[in-house]
Amino acid sequence: MTKDHLWHLLPSFLGVIGLGEVRKMLWYIGKRLLQAVLTLFIIITIVFSLLRLMPEEGYLGSAAEKMSPEQQEIYLTNLGLRDPLIVQLGNFYLDLLHGDLGTSVTYRTDVPVTTIISDKITYSLLFGLGAVALSLIIGVPLGILMAHMKGKWLDRLGTGYIVFVVAVPAAVYYIFIQMYVTDLFKLPMLFDEYNPVSWILPLTSMALAPTASYAMWMRRYMVDELNKDYIKLARAKGVKERTLMFKHVMRNAFIPMAQYLPATILFTITGSIYIESLYSIPGMGGLLVDVIQRQDNSVVQGLVLIFSSLGIIGLFLGDLAMALVDPRIKLGKGGSVR
Repeated sequence: MTKDHLWHLLPSFLGVIGLGEVRKMLWYIGKRLLQAVLTLFIIITIVFSLLRLMPEEGYLGSAAEKMSPEQQEIYLTNLGLRDPLIVQLGNFYLDLLHGDLGTSVTYRTDVPVTTIISDKITYSLLFGLGAVALSLIIGVPLGILMAHMKGKWLDRLGTGYIVFVVAVPAAVYYIFIQMYVTDLFKLPMLFDEYNPVSWILPLTSMALAPTASYAMWMRRYMVDELNKDYIKLARAKGVKERTLMFKHVMRNAFIPMAQYLPATILFTITGSIYIESLYSIPGMGGLLVDVIQRQDNSVVQGLVLIFSSLGIIGLFLGDLAMALVDPRIKLGKGGSVR
């Protein structure tokens, strides 16, 4: 099929789905995108302003001891830190539009922040995707089984797991896993990129919370569906339980899950700050802890920008996915996903 044929088919396609619906969808996407950009702007502005209240040693690094007060003042002036805050913020956004996040001062002196982050993001991405895959494989089927066996031993066991993960501070069971599971199964305590066995504990630890989240929401939505009138009517008509569960209940229960999946996935991909530090994984989470301790404000700004962007993108995609998969949601000016 040639390009000309596609252009001729486009009006017919728009006529099928409705030009009005296309306009509503575009308006909805534009509104959500504008809200996401505005939220990101507010977060970055607040973080930027707060970092300017931090001690100035974070911009001088180890060179501070070798500089006289006059030399320090000249250095800070050249960095633009003596300009009014609004001017500094404007310069930061101008550099940001050109892909410049500044250079490191104390972590890796004079190395661009983008270079530092690009060296770390691969580890966070791989562990995040691995944790997402593991939590989806375990969490969604667990939630389905819990709903199917409501009130029985598996439902109680799964509920206990969810309550434990939600109620107990994550740092407690992370340390417990590292200290005792390491000895129990003879696993390495620290990450080694050349030893895949050392990936098991951090990957499992990172997947615990999203697994509980997926199981909890899947069980909740499936129980809600099972209590609806159309399910009772179908059972009265003799519809098989397997057909009822897979063709109707699971499909309808997964619709509200669509709103949370993108945000949860992107939050997990950014990596756990505590887990990466605990297992010495050279990812963005461990980097954030390190640069905060070193008061390397330029790198802190870059990492906050990435973490905030991924979180906001996740929420945006979740709202969009919810609007696409659920026909009951109206995209007009009076409608909203939430």
